[in-house]
Amino acid sequence: MAHNIYQSLTEKKQRNKKSFAVLIDPDKVNDDNMEELIQLSLDAKVDYFFVGGSLVISSYLNECVQYIKRSCDIPVILFPGSPSQVSKYADGLLYLSLISGRNPELLIGQHVVSAPIVKKSGLEIMPTGYMVIDGGAPTTVSYISNAAPLPSDKNEIAMCTAMAGEMLGMKLIYMDAGSGAKRAINEAMIEKVASCIDVPLIIGGGITTPEKAYLNCKAGADLIVVGNAIEKDASLIKEISAAIHNVPVKL
Repeated sequence: MAHNIYQSLTEKKQRNKKSFAVLIDPDKVNDDNMEELIQLSLDAKVDYFFVGGSLVISSYLNECVQYIKRSCDIPVILFPGSPSQVSKYADGLLYLSLISGRNPELLIGQHVVSAPIVKKSGLEIMPTGYMVIDGGAPTTVSYISNAAPLPSDKNEIAMCTAMAGEMLGMKLIYMDAGSGAKRAINEAMIEKVASCIDVPLIIGGGITTPEKAYLNCKAGADLIVVGNAIEKDASLIKEISAAIHNVPVKL
């Protein structure tokens, strides 16, 4: 298996070329609706599929990943909420460390438990500093992690957290307002964080319009992740993808 997802992300960052990932929760899809979702993503030139969720109580994870792999060449990246959410059929895995919280289990504990499985998986492993930002509503990730999100107006805290994550060796920084967030992360915070790190910056949660995705990219996001809004209206894939890919690229 060729491992080049991270290299692709860093090369795109150097050119200011933005990427779009559709987030798929295996608990909310099945073979009947996956075909339409994948075709819409192909038509819109979606860059990545993220697969995972905070819980994932169904047994559809492996089947979901395999369905995508059979249907298209869009890379599949696991976005796991627990050590059990590992599928060898995917292309890569975000090895998430919740650096915005103080729960040792999500900083390193679960990584110790999952390390042998992850090591043998053959996946491209991308150490990711995961930061949960207050999106104005309780989210599953905050409840499961037993960690308070970073205040949405504390840009300096977010900046310092991201800097620490990068200096600790994280290859990606992922700022997330959470599924079902009432508000997305504000552009001022994104700009502050983007200005002080060199690794790719992923932004997700509360992004419900093409305009918001575009503004997040202009502020410094390298990869936009949308899941909940697409679950409600899959036709948004085309509009959001176009907005993200229309951000000017460096020549």
